[in-house]
Amino acid sequence: MNERIWIYTLSNELTNEQLVDFKNRCQTFVSGWTAHDVSLDAAFELYQNRLLIFKVNEEKYNASGCSIDKQLRFIKELEQVFSVELLNRLLVAYEHNNQVEVVKASQIKDLLAVNTISSNTLVFDNTITESNQLATKWKQPLEATWLAKYLG
Repeated sequence: MNERIWIYTLSNELTNEQLVDFKNRCQTFVSGWTAHDVSLDAAFELYQNRLLIFKVNEEKYNASGCSIDKQLRFIKELEQVFSVELLNRLLVAYEHNNQVEVVKASQIKDLLAVNTISSNTLVFDNTITESNQLATKWKQPLEATWLAKYLG
């Protein structure tokens, strides 16, 4: 099954207590998420507690503009409640020692300079829109992303 997805990067880590609340709120949201008063077949995943993924099985019913607006309002609510950025597209998530690290794009050049990351560091492409892309296109070597411009 291929689902439509939206991915958001959490700017900072949450405490264990916050994570429980965050996940409960996300579950409540997807359980009640509708499009034109029709329940969506939706789910969420919190990958390594840093990348929030919403999924909708559009074979059953498509997410509409109104339902996407509901999601955006919910994301803004999460930002307020947890003092975290989720909509900042200049946050870069990458893998380091099997963990997800998050930095501002402006820090990439410095991280390359001190060899914290390299051209082969796996960077998450959160612009993908289909769940079948998670396995093949989500993680890309830095040199294959827009961040390659920092390689000099």
